[in-house]
Amino acid sequence: MQKIELNENWKMRIAGEDSFFPATVPGSVYQDLLDQGRMEDPYFRDNEDRALEIMKQDFEYRKFFDVDKAQIAEADEALLRFHGLDTIADITLNGTFLKQVDNMHRTWDFSVKQLLKEKDNELVIYFHSPVLYIADQFEKDPAILGTEDAMRGFPKIRKGHYMFGWDWGPRLPDAGIWKPVELLFVEKARLTRVYIRQNWESDLSEVKLCLETKIAEASSFSKTAKVISETDYAKEREFSAEDKKTYRLSITVMDPQGEKIYDRVEAAMPLVIEKPQLWWPNGFGSQPLYTVITELTSADEKRIYDRTEKKIGLRTMTMNTEKDAYGNAFAHVVNGVPIFAMGADYIPEDNILHRMNSARTRDLLLQCKAANFNCIRVWGGGLYPDDSFFDICDELGLVVWQDFMFACANYRLTEDFEENIMAELKDQIRRLAHHASLGLWCGNNEMEMFVDQGEWGAENEIKSDYVKIYEYLFPKLLKKEDPDRFYWPASPSTGGGFDFPNDPDRGDVHYWEVWHGNKPFTEYRKFYFRYLSEFGFQSFPSMKTVETFTLPQDRNVFSYVMEKHQRNAAANGKIMNYMEQTFLYPNSLDTLIYASQLLQAEAIRYGVEHFRRNRGRCMGTVYWQLNDCWPVASWSSIDYYGRWKALHYYAKRFFAPVLLSREEEGLLNQTMNVNAEPFPVRKSIRLNVTNETMQEKQVVVKWQLRNPDAKVLFEQECKVTVPPLSAVWLDRVDLEQAELYANYVSYQLFEDNLGEADQKQAGAISEGTVLFCPPKHFRFADPQLRARIEGDEIVVSASAYAKSIEIRNENDDLILSDNFFDLNGGEKRVKILKGKADGVQVRSVYDIR
Repeated sequence: MQKIELNENWKMRIAGEDSFFPATVPGSVYQDLLDQGRMEDPYFRDNEDRALEIMKQDFEYRKFFDVDKAQIAEADEALLRFHGLDTIADITLNGTFLKQVDNMHRTWDFSVKQLLKEKDNELVIYFHSPVLYIADQFEKDPAILGTEDAMRGFPKIRKGHYMFGWDWGPRLPDAGIWKPVELLFVEKARLTRVYIRQNWESDLSEVKLCLETKIAEASSFSKTAKVISETDYAKEREFSAEDKKTYRLSITVMDPQGEKIYDRVEAAMPLVIEKPQLWWPNGFGSQPLYTVITELTSADEKRIYDRTEKKIGLRTMTMNTEKDAYGNAFAHVVNGVPIFAMGADYIPEDNILHRMNSARTRDLLLQCKAANFNCIRVWGGGLYPDDSFFDICDELGLVVWQDFMFACANYRLTEDFEENIMAELKDQIRRLAHHASLGLWCGNNEMEMFVDQGEWGAENEIKSDYVKIYEYLFPKLLKKEDPDRFYWPASPSTGGGFDFPNDPDRGDVHYWEVWHGNKPFTEYRKFYFRYLSEFGFQSFPSMKTVETFTLPQDRNVFSYVMEKHQRNAAANGKIMNYMEQTFLYPNSLDTLIYASQLLQAEAIRYGVEHFRRNRGRCMGTVYWQLNDCWPVASWSSIDYYGRWKALHYYAKRFFAPVLLSREEEGLLNQTMNVNAEPFPVRKSIRLNVTNETMQEKQVVVKWQLRNPDAKVLFEQECKVTVPPLSAVWLDRVDLEQAELYANYVSYQLFEDNLGEADQKQAGAISEGTVLFCPPKHFRFADPQLRARIEGDEIVVSASAYAKSIEIRNENDDLILSDNFFDLNGGEKRVKILKGKADGVQVRSVYDIR
């Protein structure tokens, strides 16, 4: 099969205009208009509103191309393939209308041999306004509703829902040819599916690879049809014994080192691999990838008709949902090992589709590995990620929880809708099923929970359609297309049937009482969720990021522009409410941003550390959210421009494989009211060592009671043996002698085989500090922070206790080995991983005033 890319020399115009101008494919309407100076940056100030108005128009893309006459003559069929069209688009080739396509999540194929000519083939794609389309659909069927943060009618179009607005995203529904266009010349037949199944021995000493292969013959196409249909034409079939008279199907398998294990052997036989190199999630082992090449040739092997090449990881992977003492477990199990999931929820990386690319995705996912993630959840209101996303997750060991693209909305199950979404799922399952990192398929985001509550007009008919889609149609298709993968009907869920979808003792949970419910951070400690797949807390992005979308007069969190870049209703006030409980009133916007990021980081730390201390009962903390799609105040730990917030540095520490954390008693869990009738305040700490590795750990735990100058008043240490995959509690220590507002505890974890000097040289594996009162009331001494540069290191020094030290340069684009850390006086060396140490500044909680 020969492939010609049709991505060059496109032109586009706004419908009704006379002239076309150059367009980029793959690309988008917004990017083409920006390139031509036809619109302003939609992310600046309130330009979003004008950009949305543009999308009330239609757009026309056109391309002329030539085809080698011999290619047309020699091919048994020619396929015109669109990997992604966004979204309602009429396709015409040489004056013949092919189809109106209506789903950006699908690949569209058309059989076009009879329409091709040697010169000046004209391909036209006419995109209809997505804004007017959803308005019209809503008027026809106003009962179909979704989240109030998005535009009315958004569930009626198979397009990334987030593009119509969310409580972190703008209303910028881009359009265009967002993925490549190809012309494929087919000789005899092509492969339509190569599915690789792994059948394992129970001790993982051997695996059999079995291929399930489907083909479509060109002879099944019409040679004379005047009107061409899309390639559901395929009449695909399982490769059969009868086919062997005409074709040969062979397979080559190479190990991760590039050595051939099997070389073009008959694909019908199971291929045995002894002592397989196992693929593991990040932190549990390496990620070796085998290469599997499948070729469809003539029986005499003189002609190659089609060829696929896939990278696979050899592993077993499922979810444990068995009954236990607490309810029902919910845990990733890889190669027989129960994994505590540590990661975040991923949203599309941009609202302007052309700006998303594999290099940007790789950089983002590398930041996840750097912060000790082993899991990523792809949220269901966005886009199915490109192949490169999964390739990178395979390489880095990031287990992917993959939602299907349905979120926070109701859907009516008509015949057309069923056909459309089932084709969508089939495309995506076949594209992604071979990836080692693909941990599970999930039907939707938050719909079982809200449909159960009757939200968004969920009457009986809608509830019935919900069950048919996510609990019948989807699992039925998966049983056929990807039977070895775990399927979960919704997030959150207990397994379906509207059976208490957010049950803390079964399945996965979305918990938002800390933030939406205004509960204190300590509220997490009242729960022992089995798997927390959403929880979050907002902060403002870096001051340098704020400067990209504001003018100086806008830089107040309650200004019109700042509130336009805050999509969660009343969230800026909510941040200030939590601020009032925790810190002194910030003296500038820049200080407020710093304090907001500390609030966010502390909130998520409270949750993650608590749930890790209860490993076994809880087996996952996936926080909301990893990234942003535009510059905005949000729940992200990395902002739109790739700047790490405090949360991402905290994540690197609280997701560390071996973690020392504490459960403290103080004012935070008793009362925050300074005017309460005097009472004896309980002051204590209880330390815990969590070991998310498969090796036993011998460690030394140290802790100290200190004054604001960081002087040690009392200290203890002990040796602890921590079994693999476990959490070990130390005894509670009462500290009634501690001064409420003038003493704090510092704690450190060291390897046991190191002496005092070596411990100091190597540094602690895990460490932290804890106050018994809110930071705003602690009697901090001025730490007189200083920083100096020595090669690729920044050396920070303090004369007293300094909490949450931030290091930043002029452009605030440093990525460091550590940041937002505590220092008990003395010095700390931090490596520069990215960026230049120009104009380095340091500050701590002492500076929030």
